[in-house]
Amino acid sequence: MRLILPLPGAEALASEIAAGLDADLGAVETRRFPDGEAYVRLPTALAGRDVVIVCTLVRPDEQFLRLVFAARAARELGATRLTLVAPYLAYMRQDKRFQPGEALTSRHFAHLISREFDALVTVDPHLHRHKALSEIYSIPATALRAAPLLADWIRFNVERPLIIGPDAESEQWVSEVAELAAAPHLVLSKQRHGDRDVEIAISGLDGWRGYQPVLVDDIVSSGRTMIETAEGMIAKGLPKPVCVAVHALFADDAYLRLSERAGLVISTNTISHPSNGISVTPLLVDALVQVE
Repeated sequence: MRLILPLPGAEALASEIAAGLDADLGAVETRRFPDGEAYVRLPTALAGRDVVIVCTLVRPDEQFLRLVFAARAARELGATRLTLVAPYLAYMRQDKRFQPGEALTSRHFAHLISREFDALVTVDPHLHRHKALSEIYSIPATALRAAPLLADWIRFNVERPLIIGPDAESEQWVSEVAELAAAPHLVLSKQRHGDRDVEIAISGLDGWRGYQPVLVDDIVSSGRTMIETAEGMIAKGLPKPVCVAVHALFADDAYLRLSERAGLVISTNTISHPSNGISVTPLLVDALVQVE
């Protein structure tokens, strides 16, 4: 029988996965020594076990060493197979050298993970210039799509939705959600001036009076894209938008600021957050059944 081990922050999700797989749920004991070093202990017997480590990689620099120590300890203690379930997969943005000398961290991080695990399961990784995870990961890597779950939630919870994507990059993703939700969609234009400075061109909405705007994005980090879009819509006399996201990073006060401008903010549980309202657990369970 499989053993599911959660790293800090993934306890609830790991418990749901264990229940869905009828697997054993173990524990990972972690703490910090006074000098800041990580302490990791795996108290469950691991010899001969097929082990799944659940670790959502929000705040990856804080999580990564604990993840590696847990994986290596599991090997040393006799685990026969190690699968990483990382619902949110970090270090995907730097897939090109935009400035001379920059580290290609998406490739470097993929190499590090591939050395420690036999398989990877994640949800909607931020693929941009990489067309598939197999371009950078040398282990079997399953990228699940949350679009059907978002579409179902919108279809059953929003009356007369108009699905709106923030930029051209979101076109394919947003059109899929809209098609599955049987709703019209628009894609706006975004110009990014910095990590927290974006400009959204709000246009093409005049013919959609009477519809409920639904902003859809895969990752909300600084929140600037959704905040700027919501402000622009309100200024044009449109209803406060419903904001739907897969990965709820919400740095600093982004969630509070977006909540003040949105009718509702909803996200999946790839990252534990108060906005969670769409569960990806069934997707993860089904994927893990396939990699048994």
